Amino acid sequence: MLEDQTARTEGMSERIPAQPAADARPPLDWPSGYPDGYAVVDVETTGLARDDRIVSAAVYRLDARGEVEDHWYTLVNPQRDPGPTWIHGLTAEALAEAPLFAQIADEFAARLAGRVLVAHNAIFDWSMIAREYARARREAPVRQRLCTIALSKELSLPLPNHKLESLAAHYGVVQQRAHHALDDARVLAEVFRPSLHLAARHQVRLPLLACKPLSEWSESVVRRGGGPAAGGHRSYGSWRPSRKRPACPYPNPGRYEPGGRLVQGMRVAISGDTSVDRELLEDRAIEAGLHIATSVSRLTSLLVTNDPDAATSKLVKARSFGTPVIDEAAFTQLLQDVAPAPAS
Repeated sequence: MLEDQTARTEGMSERIPAQPAADARPPLDWPSGYPDGYAVVDVETTGLARDDRIVSAAVYRLDARGEVEDHWYTLVNPQRDPGPTWIHGLTAEALAEAPLFAQIADEFAARLAGRVLVAHNAIFDWSMIAREYARARREAPVRQRLCTIALSKELSLPLPNHKLESLAAHYGVVQQRAHHALDDARVLAEVFRPSLHLAARHQVRLPLLACKPLSEWSESVVRRGGGPAAGGHRSYGSWRPSRKRPACPYPNPGRYEPGGRLVQGMRVAISGDTSVDRELLEDRAIEAGLHIATSVSRLTSLLVTNDPDAATSKLVKARSFGTPVIDEAAFTQLLQDVAPAPAS
């Protein structure tokens, strides 16, 4: 049975052979480069935009080999409409007496400090957490994150999709209350442990990514007065901030030829989740002289996606236009050697 909703503490290289889903035995020869501990996190929010707020948070602390040390859960008063109550189940009345984020920031930080943040689609949870700390003029004590979606891909797990429930079903973990931060974190901790052991058994590199603080974002929010609660625009369409980018200085040389090199000026579109922070991936492409397109057209040189079977509008258009499609890993490799634009 789940706990009451109040804060508390309790004391891609080669394919990996298929393993029994229940085999969670840690290998005897543990990789020396693996982290010393993990903070498995889930946050529920008022929405998906950059100005949305956290309404509940949960952390399961795990040791170096994935064993649970303790867990913690809290409600958070977002000081605004709670958003999709039909998803997270938290009403304005339930959150009215909850602590503000600034009031739980120290305890939350103590649970994250010195550990790798683990989450399902980790860039979302990390971004929401980092923005809350930025609003409080603080910095979250997280230096690395690990996405369980990226880890399942590294392990080549036979999943029908990358939803948490599919990963849970693979390992036989029963979800008691989906979209409740504490139960989602519990499920994630239970599926992360056998994944970690499988990775260690086969000496798989963990897909660790650096976490950058959002001090610049913090200052802009403070100057605006804290976002939508102070009268700003609210959007549920995307949690990523829109950014105006400089125009690409090179002409479009045409489509990418599979097996060849990227060429400066090529128009690249990205669809779906990425293991690397999407903005960071886009910035790398722009620095290499590529044009990041927000949609797919006949002029698009290449589409990057980690889920080529998804029926997204970008993929549908790419197929209709015959646009080449590659995954993020291949694109990242190609970014290391982009050909200069042809001389005009």
